[in-house]
Amino acid sequence: MDIGYARVSTAKQDLDRQIDALQAEGIADRHIYVDRKSGSTTNRPGLREARDQARDGDVMVVHTLDRLGRTVRDTLNLIHDLAERGVGVRNLADPIRVDSANPEDPMSQLAVVMLALFGQMERTYAIERAAHARAVATSKGKRIGRPSVVDPSKLAYAEHLRDQGNSIREIVEKTGITRSSLYRHLPPRPPEILTAEGEREKH
Repeated sequence: MDIGYARVSTAKQDLDRQIDALQAEGIADRHIYVDRKSGSTTNRPGLREARDQARDGDVMVVHTLDRLGRTVRDTLNLIHDLAERGVGVRNLADPIRVDSANPEDPMSQLAVVMLALFGQMERTYAIERAAHARAVATSKGKRIGRPSVVDPSKLAYAEHLRDQGNSIREIVEKTGITRSSLYRHLPPRPPEILTAEGEREKH
């Protein structure tokens, strides 16, 4: 049996185009589940019900794959989860056609592989963007992570002790600041000068 799913992001948007396309595939209204929810939310009762109703041999049909997931990886995970239950996924209007219910079709399998590749690329780009944002924030003197709860005067004393050659263990004993907090909040040491050129620049 084919099970349809349609989603729009807001209550003001129109589901008709997606529903019409699913009906044209012969899917009855009672088997078309809908959500008026942003893709960024995990609370999508229509999708949850469609998944619950799907049985081995069924196919979930969507107008475009972005209706299913928040990201390519999220969509791919859903396709794999359904496949493990014997449920296929078919899209109707994407440039890349996916039909995971037809394992004999090499083009359909290639499409799933391409989705996996896009999902990995998306994850890599997200990691790189986050790393870049952290580097920019650090270069501007902004501290990344949880706000400091360490007494600034104790932290300044800890920095002084470190500069005097005290070990981390000794600093912990003298300040009462935990080792993890020291590693998190102590400003980095000034870069060590390794060349004569660096010495000239220093002066």
